[in-house]
Amino acid sequence: MKKILTSMGLAAALLLSAGSLTTIARAQTAPAAAPAAAPAADAKKDEAKPAEAPKAEAAKAEEKKDDAKPAEAAAKPPEPNKGDFTFMYIATILVIMMTIPGLALFYGGLVRSKNMLSVLMQVFVTFCLIAVLWVIYGYSVAFTSGNPFFGGFSKAFLSGVDLGGAGATFSKGVYIPEMMFAMFQLTFAAITPALIVGAFAERMKFSAVLWFMALWFTFAYLPMAHMVWFWDGPDAIKDEATLKAVGEGAGWLWAKGALDFAGGTVVHINAGIAGLVAAFMVGKRIGYGREAMTPHSLTLTMVGACMLWIGWFGFNVGSNLEANGTASLAFVNTLVATAMATLAWLFLENLTKGKPSMLGAASGAVAGLVAITPACGFVGVKGAMVIGAVAGALCLWGVSGLKRMLGADDALDVFGVHGIGGIWGALATGIFASPSLGGAGICNYVTNKCGEASDFPGVPAQLWIQLQGVLTAIVLSAVVAFIVLKIIDMVGGLRVPEDSEREGLDVTSHGETAYHS
Repeated sequence: MKKILTSMGLAAALLLSAGSLTTIARAQTAPAAAPAAAPAADAKKDEAKPAEAPKAEAAKAEEKKDDAKPAEAAAKPPEPNKGDFTFMYIATILVIMMTIPGLALFYGGLVRSKNMLSVLMQVFVTFCLIAVLWVIYGYSVAFTSGNPFFGGFSKAFLSGVDLGGAGATFSKGVYIPEMMFAMFQLTFAAITPALIVGAFAERMKFSAVLWFMALWFTFAYLPMAHMVWFWDGPDAIKDEATLKAVGEGAGWLWAKGALDFAGGTVVHINAGIAGLVAAFMVGKRIGYGREAMTPHSLTLTMVGACMLWIGWFGFNVGSNLEANGTASLAFVNTLVATAMATLAWLFLENLTKGKPSMLGAASGAVAGLVAITPACGFVGVKGAMVIGAVAGALCLWGVSGLKRMLGADDALDVFGVHGIGGIWGALATGIFASPSLGGAGICNYVTNKCGEASDFPGVPAQLWIQLQGVLTAIVLSAVVAFIVLKIIDMVGGLRVPEDSEREGLDVTSHGETAYHS
């Protein structure tokens, strides 16, 4: 653990140079802890005391009390909304369910039976490892002020994140408990490395997996989360001057106006690129291309896909941080885009292979979920349907034609689905978020208006901003994954011995079997 903490200093060498503030958008991102000031309405309410007193002395005393009220109100922390807290509590549980057991079962069914437990272990223990690292330093590095690329250690071990702490949402004067926000973001941090497991399934050492997860999380996930999702919250913005100040203290991509509602760049492109690099560096499975490596239980994969879809409502809808109309839009888009992607995948699969498959349906659903993630709260329903349909087609090509072109043994198609789907979704957000195309647009916190066509920078400009986010995620994740895997390979090796791989990792790595005859 000390090695992980002390190696944080190397992160700066892996990051890109700063960009300029271009626009203030309603990027559904994670604001910092709320400033210790009550909403203006509370102060005004306290000022309006009745002027009733039978004696002059009593009136003066009342006057003094009233004068003290605004100062007391200003010192009082904002009161979190109980309804929004309950909403976030449920969303957080749903995202946990996505990973354990949803993702674990989805991946587990896709591997051969002799490796079932190894995949379950890798996903389950990755979740546990990242949860601990998140509390120790992850939350602090991602969601405190520092520089445009990563934060500091002021909230290490959740220092200062106490029972009375409030975190800003995306509406002025509305807060949720910061502790709940930190746990919601923990689930994102945990599922992202777990997604990479599918790329090197069935041949990587368990110890190498854990070292890779810890280091990649530290140097790729945390900076990306900070760049895209850190800002001071809407109440810090009152005019152009304060907008500029917020932009200067925010993450690099947030300040540029990048739109990522729930993690297209931070989660999916990040994980997909790391998976592709890992597939190349770990190497192909023994017998790949010569032996049948068919999924051992599509039943479990179907169950896992359904749990992912249900849990994804927590993932996408919860990213709004509030139970309001935008959350409803995210819910509808998450449902519709996924259904469209499934149908598109099956239609094309039937055309090219002659039969639609259960594996295709499950994969198409995940492709749609991935693509709509960055866009779900920004685009209209028609835009979501287009995003889903194109995602189904693109990701089908990603796991077939593109995969053959690359020649990598990405065992469970992490890059083909999460990488390709994430790239498409991030770029499509810049197109379909436009109010002229039925999108919800962005929020201008200076004028306190949302969805105004005049505030949207235009499709070409927003598309360029989105592309910068995509390229940043690709470069950062690829460089970090390559360096980390290279170091692990030199120190202790990446792969299990050949005889262990042939026998299966369940027995050779964990001394257990998933099934008994």
